[in-house]
Amino acid sequence: MPGDFDAILAARDFDLRALPADFHDDPYRYYRALRDHAPVKRMPDGSVFLTRYADLDQVYKDPIGFSSDKRQEFLPKFGQSLTYEHHTTSLVFNDPPLHTQVRRILQGALTPRAIAAMEDGLVALVERLLDNLDVKGEGDLIEDFASAIPIEVIGNLLGVPKADRGPLRRWSLTILGALEPAISPAALDAANAAIAEFLDYLEGLVANRRAHLGNPDTDVLSRLIIGEANGEKLGHRALLQNCIFLLNAGHETTTNLIGNGLATLLDWPDERRRLIADLDALIRPAVEEFLRFESSNQLGNRRATADCIVGGEKLAADTLITLCIGGANRDPAQFPVPDRLDLGRSPNRHLAFGSGAHACLGLSLARLEGRIAIAGFLRRFPDYMLRAPAVRGGRVRFRGYVSLPVTLRP
Repeated sequence: MPGDFDAILAARDFDLRALPADFHDDPYRYYRALRDHAPVKRMPDGSVFLTRYADLDQVYKDPIGFSSDKRQEFLPKFGQSLTYEHHTTSLVFNDPPLHTQVRRILQGALTPRAIAAMEDGLVALVERLLDNLDVKGEGDLIEDFASAIPIEVIGNLLGVPKADRGPLRRWSLTILGALEPAISPAALDAANAAIAEFLDYLEGLVANRRAHLGNPDTDVLSRLIIGEANGEKLGHRALLQNCIFLLNAGHETTTNLIGNGLATLLDWPDERRRLIADLDALIRPAVEEFLRFESSNQLGNRRATADCIVGGEKLAADTLITLCIGGANRDPAQFPVPDRLDLGRSPNRHLAFGSGAHACLGLSLARLEGRIAIAGFLRRFPDYMLRAPAVRGGRVRFRGYVSLPVTLRP
């Protein structure tokens, strides 16, 4: 019962690797308890868990004092495995020089001009998916809609032939599953197998692209290859691993943005009516509020490179830090009435895309996908309703649904 929740006990006993059974339904009351009673929470494994906006902001803005390199953290968890190689080679889990080199190469393919050029194709894709739903009159908003959009977008960026895109979502979900705070041997084996399959596929794709380079302004894989040849010193293995990273970074989080947004509107009917009544004006702030309210990526990680003070607490060098994005984005010190969905909220400086040097490289593309998908869906099916219970993904780091079965015209 809601009245039985004891915030002080919840904060005292909180362990990211041994979460209570009801955590996935509502993690935010646990984050609230931690902000109020243990904002710099010491975990049993010696790491700390931060839930206040100001503390995350401090860490994000100091890439020298707080490292993104995960080799020290991931080796005990993954061993010398393909999963360890992947998650310590990709852009997001690295410091300069590798982070700088890869980010510089990729930025040229994700400029505002390049992203604007994707809009017509993205609108056409969304309309095709909506047409398919329209014929059936019902569907699953994740399987039939939200997950299909980023797979096609990233597939196009990498130039993956449409006939080859079938395994991409399975590979991505399996590989990202290894980033959960606690991972079983079976999940690690599955991640290793998915990476091996993906790498094997990419060997052929890269060899073909080297022989037939595309336009580096629109073809990210060609850009990575050309950047490597022009002295960026991105080795062949790092090139392959960052292709995997691109799919992972752009897939589940964008799927969750779209799915979470449409699911949240079902719980807030007044805000849903407000958005539909003024869709053109409200869709941009609405997407920002969906990102804040149900952050697709709930957790980040850093390592203190020297003794420091965060949130008034002394942390020793090499302390591992978990950044609770979901908690910071509901911090009342930053967001008035944070547990209320307000689709016109302004300002809305959420941390859904991180901040600082490691801010999400594809944030503009994700926002575009979210706006076009959610607005397009609401124009076609403003009265959609659940036809069976929604099923959450059951992940801590990535918050979303695996199934949202709806009827489109109840």
